[in-house]
Amino acid sequence: MDLCEGAVLCFDKPYGWTSFDLVNKFRYQACRYIGIKKLKVGHAGTLDPLATGVMILCTGKSTKLIERLQAGTKEYIAEIILGATTPSFDLEHPVDATFPYQHITEDMVRQILTERFLGSIKQIPPVFSAVKVDGKRAYELARKGEDAELKAKLLVIDEIELLKYDLPKITIRVVCGKGTYIRALARDIGIALDSGAHLAALKRTRVGQVTLEQCRCVDDIADFLHQHVHIPEKEIKNNI
Repeated sequence: MDLCEGAVLCFDKPYGWTSFDLVNKFRYQACRYIGIKKLKVGHAGTLDPLATGVMILCTGKSTKLIERLQAGTKEYIAEIILGATTPSFDLEHPVDATFPYQHITEDMVRQILTERFLGSIKQIPPVFSAVKVDGKRAYELARKGEDAELKAKLLVIDEIELLKYDLPKITIRVVCGKGTYIRALARDIGIALDSGAHLAALKRTRVGQVTLEQCRCVDDIADFLHQHVHIPEKEIKNNI
């Protein structure tokens, strides 16, 4: 494998890492192993720091594939806490409001998911997101306490199902298109259930045809480089 020429790699992003943390770690170790100062590396789809799962990295000329890879459908497993909201719609911020949730039955959840969140839906992105408002990132405005008017976007949810019902927590599986915020989906599900909700955990299990089982652990980057990456002959000569 020639990373400089171009490669597509899949990793399981750890909890707490930003998408760019993974890009930077791989780039640093790859450059050090090959013996070069620069390597073009990009990712095909952001994951929030508190999310884990499939992250596709592209190197060299393969970065031209990023846009096509980003367009692939994604599958997520999401744990949602009912009865409480946070400003970011996940655990990055503390709970700011609580709501009744004891009235929510398993049948009610299943019905709401299929009737309200399957197919084409409109979704307003979270204020704590990278969406641009008048040239500025929404999260920058939110951190300053400024109001950010975000417009609803038309999205497609291909599949949505309830996997586990254990109040106040529910676990769902979602297959969706590009641009879907699962945090915002959690918010909207809470509202639809006459309550509130926020995301407690999120794992991306598939991007396009790439599944989580095909992804490497970030702790294995060094071993992967030694086993699969070709060092160009000119780089070997330069290091002799």
